[in-house]
Amino acid sequence: MREATHEPLPVGGGADLDQSDHGDHLDGLGGIGAGEFGAGEFGDGGFGDARTQQDLLSRTALGVFRLNGQFLAISEELAKPAGLTAAWWQVLGAVLREPLPVAGIARSMGITRQSVQRIADLLVAKGLAEYAPNPAHRRAKLLRPTEEGRSAVDRIGPGHAALAARLTAELGDAALAETVRTLERLATALDALESAAPAATVPGPAPE
Repeated sequence: MREATHEPLPVGGGADLDQSDHGDHLDGLGGIGAGEFGAGEFGDGGFGDARTQQDLLSRTALGVFRLNGQFLAISEELAKPAGLTAAWWQVLGAVLREPLPVAGIARSMGITRQSVQRIADLLVAKGLAEYAPNPAHRRAKLLRPTEEGRSAVDRIGPGHAALAARLTAELGDAALAETVRTLERLATALDALESAAPAATVPGPAPE
């Protein structure tokens, strides 16, 4: 398998991939806007205050939803010249480094298995991916990109590199790296909460 370290990975979820039930929880996020607090204004009780904690959770969730929409629009524009959609790019990107079963792709991206299966079948039909035998599970075949699929992703490279350079110039190297680390820590923390007590991860209404 050829080196994939620098291949452009998708920057957002595809419009036809069912990533989660975000909309079902919006009413419980308290309607907190990005400008709710000024610098250093986190309520009378500081970070230990329950209302402040809920406000910060709401702002984090709404901010991530907004980012997903922004990255989705960017991904569609980047993928279009390569003859891909953002969703096709996302699924192909998941198997660039190693083949995976559909269920594994779905878990890694936090989307439904049915959505991945639909896109995987389309990619195979268009010659961009193929199914391979899975030594670990006879029925759960592995999805892997074809050379045509890899070439399509490669064509996204210049636009992807240009976006990375512009974003780095806007934020700065250190700030961008810290943003990535923070998002990774957030995802890991939510995984831990879900494993410990799934029901506790669903945001409830903000206090009146």
